[in-house]
Amino acid sequence: MTQHVVVIGAGIVGAASAIELLRDGHRVTIVEPGEPGGEQAASYGNGTLLNPSSVIPMSSPGIWRKVPGWLADPLGPLAIRWRYLPRLLPWLTRFLRAGDTEAKVAATARALRPLLLDAPARHRRLAEEAAVGELITRQGVLFVFPTRADFTAEDHAWRVRRETGVQWLELSADELRQREPGLDRRYTFGVLVEENGQCHDPGAYVAALVRHAASLGARLVQERANGFRIENRRLRAVLTGTGEIAADKAVIAAGAWSKVLAAAAGDRVPLETERGYHAVITQPGIAPRYPVMPSDGKMACVMTPQGLRLAGQVELAGLDAAPNWRRAEVLRDFARQVFPDLPHGLPEGAVKVWMGHRPSMPDGLPCIGPASGCADVVHAFGHGHVGLTAGAATGRLVADLVGGRQPEMDIGAYSAGRF
Repeated sequence: MTQHVVVIGAGIVGAASAIELLRDGHRVTIVEPGEPGGEQAASYGNGTLLNPSSVIPMSSPGIWRKVPGWLADPLGPLAIRWRYLPRLLPWLTRFLRAGDTEAKVAATARALRPLLLDAPARHRRLAEEAAVGELITRQGVLFVFPTRADFTAEDHAWRVRRETGVQWLELSADELRQREPGLDRRYTFGVLVEENGQCHDPGAYVAALVRHAASLGARLVQERANGFRIENRRLRAVLTGTGEIAADKAVIAAGAWSKVLAAAAGDRVPLETERGYHAVITQPGIAPRYPVMPSDGKMACVMTPQGLRLAGQVELAGLDAAPNWRRAEVLRDFARQVFPDLPHGLPEGAVKVWMGHRPSMPDGLPCIGPASGCADVVHAFGHGHVGLTAGAATGRLVADLVGGRQPEMDIGAYSAGRF
């Protein structure tokens, strides 16, 4: 049965959902206040990686011991702004509890793996439909360590990955140098996860998907959705700043701005924004063969059409705080420790910086499924660090839920009801 579905949000999840809904014969309206694929979107500025291996949540046993350091170091890989701490405490408490045992971490990994599996192939199919297939590749991702002992120190995480089906090649210092000659020689051990891939320009990719959706008949409304008109637990309309949009179904895919919409549909969810940063060196003078993840840098070093992108950092400071651009500069500076041939004394304008908002749930799992207050509203948000990777599969799940079909995977762990 053809229905009119309003997709709220034109990031990777919203764009993929719109295409899958159109494929099923529905009428689709996309509501998005910004430019699809624009710099305001998390989909624009992420680390570009499509990693089915990214099943390990941020929270892990003993991580509570690091909280004082997060508060003390405003430039560390994960930082909390003091002013935001009182508002963050409920989320932070849930976050610490979510990973306080190895069994919980393993359960989260098992729940995430089906959502991430075959991500490069899923995205390649979407990209080819949108005539940008060249943006998606699967060359693997290289994780590098100063020593094998540093890899062994992360044994639990890699063991959990293996238990969920992730495989990898272990590389000696010589083999690592053959794969990536420009790496600093202090890295003597590497792991190549061949199933991982890359979206070389996420902003251009998302923009192309939304254009493709429009070519298939989707309508784009550049407004911000702020609620729903629900009568007798049935959706009648999506509310925007300029009026109502009549709808049979709606999809909440508004990223870090989804919390208020979820509440309007009956679910109070502990959604928080993780502010991520990147720096792009526009003329790096080097071209790494692989996306590189240095274990001591907690960042992604990837080639994009714009230059060498250095992406990472987690800052918990809410939606409204001003960016701390020193965090992007930390990424730029550490990159020289990874690739010693990067030029020093970069001229003004040679480094471009960005900050965006990852929509994150404390337990590391997204919210996907019908809203408790109105089954006509479907949640599709809160993907944290795996939004790009999981976007294609989430779009298919959304279409199945809207169409009343059994989803292709068990989505029970993603229910907003778990809170």
